[in-house]
Order: sequence, then C-alpha cells, then structure tokens
Amino acid sequence: MTTQLAAESPDVLGVPAAQRRSAELEGLIAADPARFRVLTGDRPTGRLHLGHYFGTLQNRVRLQNLGVEMLVVIADYQVLTDRDVADGVGHHVEELALDYLAVGLDPRRATIFAHSAVPALNQLLLPFLSLISVAELGRNPTVKDEIAHSRSSSVSGLMFTYPAHQAADILFCRANLVPVGQDQLPHLEVTRTIARRFNNRYCDGGAPLFPEPEGLLSAAPLLLGTDGTKMSKSRGNGVALADSADETARLLRGAKTDAQRHITYDPATRPEVSSLVMLAALCLGRDPHTLAEEIGDRGAAGLKAVVTEAVNEFLAPVRARRAQLAEDRGHVRRILRDGNERANAVADATLDEVRAAMAGLR
Repeated sequence: MTTQLAAESPDVLGVPAAQRRSAELEGLIAADPARFRVLTGDRPTGRLHLGHYFGTLQNRVRLQNLGVEMLVVIADYQVLTDRDVADGVGHHVEELALDYLAVGLDPRRATIFAHSAVPALNQLLLPFLSLISVAELGRNPTVKDEIAHSRSSSVSGLMFTYPAHQAADILFCRANLVPVGQDQLPHLEVTRTIARRFNNRYCDGGAPLFPEPEGLLSAAPLLLGTDGTKMSKSRGNGVALADSADETARLLRGAKTDAQRHITYDPATRPEVSSLVMLAALCLGRDPHTLAEEIGDRGAAGLKAVVTEAVNEFLAPVRARRAQLAEDRGHVRRILRDGNERANAVADATLDEVRAAMAGLR
C-alpha cells in the first residue's frame, strides 16, 4: 500500500499544527483504516514498562484493532547508536516480543520483526544519506539531545545518522503514518524530506515511490519514574510489564513524592505526586482530579497504596498472558521468524524499485 497523504498536510509542522493534524488523522482513520500503514517500534535495551504501555503500546493495539496495517520493528541494530556494545541483545529481542504479544499485538494482524533480520532495509541507508546534508543532520534537535545524553565515550557515525536510519525503517515498507511523541517530530521531518527528495530526483515526474509519512501525536501524559525523572529503561525507574506484584509494590513504596500530606493533582507544582495519581487514574479509567480528592489526607502512603493496587490489578491479565507465552519460547521465535519473512519480502520489493528508479528504469 502506497497511499499518499502529503498533499493534505504542510511540509513542516510545528507542535500545535501537528496536534491539529493528528485530530484530523484520527477522523480519517475511523472512516477508512485500510488507507493507513503504520511503522513503529522500540530498541531492545531492556524490559518495557508502564510508560511504554500508556505512551505507545496501548495506541498500537488500538490502531491494530481498528484495522490499520501495523509493522513493528525491534530495532536491535540501533542499540549501538548510544552504546559501545550490544550485550544480551538477542535475549532482549525475545523479551520485547513477549511484551508486545502480552499487551495484545496480534501477529496475524501486525508484522513483528527484527531490524537485523532485514538486510534490504539497511541497504536503503546509503542512497538516503545522499539525499540529506551533514548540516541538516547536525541541526536536528533530537540528535543534539541524544548526543548530549549519550553514554558512549564518543559520538558514533550511527548516532549522527540516526534520523536517516529511521527514515529507512519507515520508508522501506512505505508507511504513511507514524505514531510519535513531540520530541520525534524533527526525526519524522527528515524522513519526509528524504522521501520528497527521492521522488523529485528519481521519479522524473511520474508516480512517487515513497509517501511523505505523517506523525500521529499521542495524547498520553508523561509519566515520571519512581525517582521523579523521565521513566526510562536505562534508569531502571519504571514498573516493568513483567514485574511481579511484589516487585511492583516495592518499587512504588520507594517512589519520590513531596512533604505535603494532602494529595492533589497539580502537575505544574507537584509533578511526582501528580504522576502517581495519573498512573492510578489511567489504570482505573478515572479522572485524576477526582481520584486525588478521594485520597485527600491519606498522604503519600495512602496514595502509594492506591497506585499499587490499581497497577497490579491492571497488569494482572497482561502478566498472566506473558507468563503463558514465555513457557513456549519456540512459539515466540516462530512469530519473529514469520514477521522477518514478511518484512524481508516487503523490503526486497522496495529495494528493487529503488534500484530501478535510480537507474532510470522505473
């Protein structure tokens, strides 16, 4: 599917415009989900947590169930963007697949595959790099931030070219919709630029080969980790989907709050307390303001008790499903193998078309 949406949206979207366009896209998805192909995924750097669930996983399952075509990449090659080595990456790939299946991604409707298993995808990086300048890569604010927070002893070429690599991930399957956070909009604009320049340079006025994919912004709130900073796999400050009920209780008992006893929902002035309230509200399907009022003067201990019970009840079916799936690792590997085969077929066909276009034979 190569449906074009670029004519319906401006080339460069700021956050307010992207939010408005996302609302329009939701209407288009509801009316004709088969019009869309989504590429999304994660790097296998550790277990997925509740921040991932409410930030991205829940939305992927929703789009899948609406009938949107879904491709989910486990970006194992990209582990090396900010790490000197990729220790245990094979194990993490399987763990990530288990998390995906446990939350409801259906391998009959979603193609789950590993980045390293699709050689043609990575071959697109070379022609794509010829379409973007060093200066444009250097100006990318997301790359600047990732470099600033990199754990590597030096900045690798892979880190610097990360947006072009992401463009290959998205365009190999000609995805026209990418669920993103606001911080990923600059990366997506690089993908749109590469698609547009390839079409202009090599398609000679004919049908464009690549769509200019649009970003679907998530309305999910930011959840803080137990230490009050952004929830992150590398910081170990989140409740993992695979954690036991006892592990969850221990983690939440140690969560950072503040000195005020009365519980309120006020993200601007009480971010740590409000994040815990929001976490419980998301799990319970409640309004955070109302929930905070009910907790009232029960203090941090009362808040943490409510959050722990809500999280454990919410995750119980996910954990049960995950444990069941983990008993048959062969089944998980077969799902990955089938997904790799489907992704390879798509990537090989796209690469053939790219070569033909660049040779003037398309």
